[in-house]
Amino acid sequence: MCTDRVAATTTAEPDMNDGTAATRLQLMWLASPALPVGGFSYSEGLECAVESGRVTNEAEAGDWLLDQLQLSLARADLAVAAQAFEAWRRHDPERIAALNDWMRQTRESAELRQQTEQMGRSLVEWLRNGGAGGTGTDTADPRVGQLAALRPAALTDATPDEALLSFAFGWAENMVQAAMKAVPLGQNAAQRMLARLAQAIPSAVAHAMSLGDAERQVCAPMLAILSAQHEVQYSRLFRS
Repeated sequence: MCTDRVAATTTAEPDMNDGTAATRLQLMWLASPALPVGGFSYSEGLECAVESGRVTNEAEAGDWLLDQLQLSLARADLAVAAQAFEAWRRHDPERIAALNDWMRQTRESAELRQQTEQMGRSLVEWLRNGGAGGTGTDTADPRVGQLAALRPAALTDATPDEALLSFAFGWAENMVQAAMKAVPLGQNAAQRMLARLAQAIPSAVAHAMSLGDAERQVCAPMLAILSAQHEVQYSRLFRS
């Protein structure tokens, strides 16, 4: 019987105090659908698109979300987020409040505005309770909506494009999960849709980062109509 012992092979463990590792974990944390801010409860008009027969299968759901990413997020929300990231980094609360006001004023239905306000309040409360490095004395302005999510990212070594990629992917995961429930779709279909969105997100982020204040725009008439119709839809799974 062999009595020789095989020496254990060891590998260097990642240094969790390393700035790069901490930043990546922070961004993954902020992008997670598990963040307790209620993102899972909104479909942003997709549920009404399903109800009206505009979205009936995987291909149509994927097309819908790609259009929303390129025609809505890239022109508005991501563009605001890029500017908010820099404002958080400069510690400029007036600029943050102005950007947040623009977001609220350009929500084209009551449900979309309520989503921005509710998720913003939840994010501020989460930060105050220690989420993502916040403290119990966190002074984030409760008027600041979803842009509050960029505050902890701006305090890390993340670059603006990394923060926006995280922001956009978090949106994509929430919307794909909404499509799974509303259409409905299976897990494999959802992963294919998420792959389509992941391929398109970098160019959407690059476009958003190129826009100035005067170039941001909100113009998605059908999305606004469906969102308004969702307010009186007979049967609903989602809050928008």
